[in-house]
Amino acid sequence: MFNIGGAEFVILGVLALLIFGPDQLPKAAAQAGRVLRQLRTMADSAKNDIRQGLGPEFKDFDVQDLNPRRFVQKHFWDDEEDRTAKRRPGSQLNGKRPPFDSEAT
Repeated sequence: MFNIGGAEFVILGVLALLIFGPDQLPKAAAQAGRVLRQLRTMADSAKNDIRQGLGPEFKDFDVQDLNPRRFVQKHFWDDEEDRTAKRRPGSQLNGKRPPFDSEAT
């Protein structure tokens, strides 16, 4: 999701240690965990409220369908194979490496 590698993770850890200090870092991490848990609970509650408000006609409604990218994928691409092939880059190569042109870089 955030594409954080090992080096970036270590740098973030050192920065957090410098900003909060060794005595306050566990408290800050625990508070961040509580905030994330509360946000996740609020998001799940909002999804359930939307589903209940729509009624039984939309019982299979997925909130992710409101995402514009997913809407376009769902309604404008013809078949499921085309969607999955375009979602996975390099899937047409059948496990082979893509060609490399050293003069192009």
